[in-house]
Amino acid sequence: MINKEIKVTEVLNVCGLLCPLPLLKAKKRLCELPVGSVLEVIATDPGSRRDFLAFIDHSDNDMLRMSEEDNKFIYIIRKGNA
Repeated sequence: MINKEIKVTEVLNVCGLLCPLPLLKAKKRLCELPVGSVLEVIATDPGSRRDFLAFIDHSDNDMLRMSEEDNKFIYIIRKGNA
């Protein structure tokens, strides 16, 4: 796998919030950003992983990277056309 540098447009910290708030805040912010923008979301709720995967499966957005570091879940999402 080639590890390319991803240029993040904006970072959204939703640490401390429980589902469904991390996803709802991320969806709201994505709606405000132009197509092609890259949003990095940092969450602490383990349930957010399931929510973000389902969201990506049912949207035009792309999950560029998903990782866990120091009990934080990091999602890097590129906004699609819708």
